[in-house]
Amino acid sequence: MFGSTMRTTMVTPERALKGRPEPVFTVPETHAVLGTPLRGPWPEGTQVLYLAMGCFWGAEKEMWQLPGVVTTAAGYQGGYTENPTYDEVCSALTGHTEAVLVAYDPQRLPTAELLRHFWTLHDPTQGFRQGNDVGTQYRSAVYTTTPEQAELARTTRELYAPELRRNGYGDITTEIRPAQEAGPFWYAEDYHQQYLHKVPNGYCPVHATGVACPIPG
Repeated sequence: MFGSTMRTTMVTPERALKGRPEPVFTVPETHAVLGTPLRGPWPEGTQVLYLAMGCFWGAEKEMWQLPGVVTTAAGYQGGYTENPTYDEVCSALTGHTEAVLVAYDPQRLPTAELLRHFWTLHDPTQGFRQGNDVGTQYRSAVYTTTPEQAELARTTRELYAPELRRNGYGDITTEIRPAQEAGPFWYAEDYHQQYLHKVPNGYCPVHATGVACPIPG
């Protein structure tokens, strides 16, 4: 339906779909696996980091399995359209990437360790794609909510880049910016939340490079 050139070209704000002031679907209140609130409130000290690494089905499953994660959710971020739908995001006319909200306890899961998992669970050098999934919605991104997260995202990127190059990969294309700048995290439709728990045999491969990411000392 959409040509590959269109799907791999970032839409401008002027051309983006306008969206709507209210969502057109409901979102579950509770995580289907962890039993925790999808929107909060969460325990005191919980931090939130937004990660995009291709299809959010597999990415979310990888995140909810990490010890110290309070909750996860699939959604859309980094674009222009308000309250987008999945079909609209797939049109490449919203500017969003498929993102995962990760609420976590940094005492149990240090931010550097969470980022290590992020870098190694996908290929951050592919630009607007992950494997056979092609489009701006599949771009790699880290949207931070604290200065420490931002610093660690940049530091781990710089540590990981030469390791990838030594193993034959190209430059990292991951977008790193504050969540406030990237725009709201729009929760995805009900059926996307914890999709691979609801559909255990669903398609969503993890495109890990097999290259280890160092953690800052």
